[in-house]
Amino acid sequence: MIDYEHFSMVDIRAGQIIEVEDFPRAKNPSYKVKVDFGSEIGIKNSSVQATNYTKEELLNLQVIGVVNMPARNIAGFMSEVLILGVEGEDGKLALLTPSRSAKIGSQAY
Repeated sequence: MIDYEHFSMVDIRAGQIIEVEDFPRAKNPSYKVKVDFGSEIGIKNSSVQATNYTKEELLNLQVIGVVNMPARNIAGFMSEVLILGVEGEDGKLALLTPSRSAKIGSQAY
């Protein structure tokens, strides 16, 4: 178990996907996305295994991501943030999204 002090070190923010590309080099079916996390964090790259969504569904979608993890090299692509999701009732990825329009870059609390 972790305590609140450790959990508070995880920087979770609202962002908006502004670009989506196919990622054929990825081991698992994925997209490359650019996510705008506002003026403080900026635009970050991520790889997301969300191919059960269309590129059109992902474009402009608000998502929740962890922005203070080290970048990770995924098939030659540097993924800078972790976009959060859970298993949906259908067994496929369900991205975590705000239930209402969120202020881009705002921190979870």
